[in-house]
Amino acid sequence: MSVSSTTVWILVAFAVYIIMMIVIGAVYSKKSANTEDYFLGGRKLNGFIAALSAQASDMSGWLLMGLPGAIFLTGMNSGDGWCALGLLIGTILNWMLVASRLRKYTIKANNSVTLPRFFENRYRDEKKILLLVSSIIVVLFFTVYCASALAAGGKLFESIFGVDYHTALAIGAAVILIYTLLGGFMAVCTTDFVQGTLMLIALMIVPIFAVCLMGKDGISVSAALEPALAENPGFINMFKGVTASGVVSGLAWGLGYFGMPHILVRFMAVKNEKEMKKSKVVAISWVTLSLVAAAVIGVLGRAYMDFDEMNAVGTEKIFIEMIKKIFTQEMRAPFIAGIFLCGILAAIMSTADSQLLVSASAIAEDIVKGYFKKDADDKFIMRFSRATIVTVAFIAFLIAWNPNSSVMGLVSDAWAGLGAAFGPLVIMSLFWKRTNLPGAVAGLISGAVTVIIWDYIPMISGATIGSVTGLYSLAIGFPVSIICIVIVSLLTKAPSQEITDEFESVDISMKASE
Repeated sequence: MSVSSTTVWILVAFAVYIIMMIVIGAVYSKKSANTEDYFLGGRKLNGFIAALSAQASDMSGWLLMGLPGAIFLTGMNSGDGWCALGLLIGTILNWMLVASRLRKYTIKANNSVTLPRFFENRYRDEKKILLLVSSIIVVLFFTVYCASALAAGGKLFESIFGVDYHTALAIGAAVILIYTLLGGFMAVCTTDFVQGTLMLIALMIVPIFAVCLMGKDGISVSAALEPALAENPGFINMFKGVTASGVVSGLAWGLGYFGMPHILVRFMAVKNEKEMKKSKVVAISWVTLSLVAAAVIGVLGRAYMDFDEMNAVGTEKIFIEMIKKIFTQEMRAPFIAGIFLCGILAAIMSTADSQLLVSASAIAEDIVKGYFKKDADDKFIMRFSRATIVTVAFIAFLIAWNPNSSVMGLVSDAWAGLGAAFGPLVIMSLFWKRTNLPGAVAGLISGAVTVIIWDYIPMISGATIGSVTGLYSLAIGFPVSIICIVIVSLLTKAPSQEITDEFESVDISMKASE
């Protein structure tokens, strides 16, 4: 089969997939009647969609490009192998400890539809300090996060079709914008459900085919991995030769879950507690299978693909190149290759759309309506939100313009910032009734500033503290934020009786439902 006909079949698969996503957006455009519908789907999310939407929007192109590429290069005993374990633990704890309580509390706290609004209502912040600070943090770090998704999309199209990276970047951004602008939250969640399913299928099937094809050629995986094991004895054993900073930094990724607005908003939107219980089982199962499969792809890639060739094209493209080799070269099934490559596109799109929507809600609902136009009606806010989505996407597009942008690096920076700023405050807001407004402000600012100083400001001989120590900034920013919340809360006036009563009513409701 000629190269041109192979490309045509892959293009057909991509076209079918992209059209389906846009149609879903068009269908839900008629169902977003107000801002609660547009930003939270009217709190009508069922268990399956909530679970896969949360996890698909969470994992992004990082799961199918960043993680396999990092493990392919450095092995399981690097911080990246421990990162996968940390994310699994973080996911489980987030669903088991935070999900139900956050849903109940946001309803009780004046039906808060965004995380910044929840903080404002939870602490009776009449001056809206929390609203402003948290909204700025959302937009700042989500713009970087969105850039990672766009960069992954550019690399995907560039690798498959030989399209110029910048052209590919524009195509991916345009598709994501169309269905996000049309349908809002429910369009994003429904497409995320489809995308999460496709991601899991791709992750599970491709390694099986790779092993079978190697066996057909008389090559064993263990024999093919001997060069990697000779270079790094801990390549497939995460406990062998691991460093303390690698373990701490990797596991610290799990802390980020408690502060991810695009994941937490799914908890807030679930229809009822029965659907929430279903979501927990589905989400934990999905993330376990996905993370294990992504790690296997990174390891198996060293056996199945040529190391020097992958270094030349970029190790973050390992999954893309495996799919191409299996289904276009070995099996001559380019349409199937296109479907599985859509799984990578799905990972990219499912995160970018969520980040754009949360950023829009932070600016339009929280800043504009909260500060500058308090009498704005739903129609105005939805128009402004759509304009915001375009603006944030354009800035993310500019950040991702460099074709050498690291998907893993961009995700790492954004994840740390959001996790350190919001994670501690979410935990303390839900579980410690003595937390007060000054403590909440201190926690937000200290977490975000710690990450910025650690990762972005050269402090030691022209290098950042993070690059010198090798320690992930989230491992530092998270405890710093918690300490600031506790100290400032204890040194300032206790919360009012009204706030304490509200906290206790949520606590009683949680115990009654257990």
